[in-house]
Amino acid sequence: MATCTVRLRRRDTVAERTMAFHLDKPEGFQFKAGQSVDLTLADPPESDAEGNTRTFSIASAPGDQDIVVATRMRDTAFKRVLGSLPIGSPVQLEGPMGSFTLHHNAAKPAVLLAGGIGITPFRSMIRQATAGKLAQKLYLFFGNNRPEDAPFIEDLQALAAANPYFDFVPTMTDMARSARPWSGETSVIGREMLLGRLSNLHGPIYYVAGPPGMVEAMHSMLVGAGIDEDDVRAEEFAGY
Repeated sequence: MATCTVRLRRRDTVAERTMAFHLDKPEGFQFKAGQSVDLTLADPPESDAEGNTRTFSIASAPGDQDIVVATRMRDTAFKRVLGSLPIGSPVQLEGPMGSFTLHHNAAKPAVLLAGGIGITPFRSMIRQATAGKLAQKLYLFFGNNRPEDAPFIEDLQALAAANPYFDFVPTMTDMARSARPWSGETSVIGREMLLGRLSNLHGPIYYVAGPPGMVEAMHSMLVGAGIDEDDVRAEEFAGY
């Protein structure tokens, strides 16, 4: 791992209460799609008991110009400061770290199960696979309450249109509270939804990322369907 200072290039709203932050990529910085970094605020004007450092999955691909991270904007000192940093401000970056990366056997499909901000490592994987024209079947099931809550959904739809090996299945489970139209799935991700796209649940490697409750539910569902635990990999996004 390396520690260096990077600068904030820009920030974008990618869903309600959710922002993406584009940071300079240090010269020579290399990472694998799905890995994460620690960001530490430099001399923040306020702090709290949670401290000045957070771990973020990288949402950009290794070949992208910037390092992109994204987060739900909770009312904490760290996120208040991060959300108001002037463009060009320095941030300390440490990484990369983590092993939540795609398996190497491209003959085995990858089934990605994401909830909310858990989409970030999968966006990195899919962008990398698309840019590299990887001939590996990728299925992404992406659960949110409403379209308003779904980070990067337009980007993912564009990637699905560009990549013949990528099958994107977003689902919105609380459309009664949405002001947007939606003609896609509205069920909770489950065995029946997977079987609607997969000819056989056995064979793929499964990756799960999202809030702890969602990760636990997906793990239980997969194991209950007879999937070997060695074929299930998970990453929890708590407190985001």
